[in-house]
Amino acid sequence: MKQITIRNVPDELASALQKEKVRRGRSLNQTALDLLKQSLGVGSRRYNNELGRLAGTWTNKDLEKFEKDTEIFERVDAELWK
Repeated sequence: MKQITIRNVPDELASALQKEKVRRGRSLNQTALDLLKQSLGVGSRRYNNELGRLAGTWTNKDLEKFEKDTEIFERVDAELWK
């Protein structure tokens, strides 16, 4: 395996990496490797949110029902915006 040194890391990026390392409970090195793999699509652990299986599965009837059931969210309560 290769070793790579990254120079001139901006403070903002270093801070974000440090926070992510703590959030994940992993080393800084492993966190950086995981993020690089994820962003470059390398390795077997590709993130999949499983939403792809839902794409294109609604019928027009499903859409009509959804729009009818959620139309209340489009209403603005004028009393709340005074």
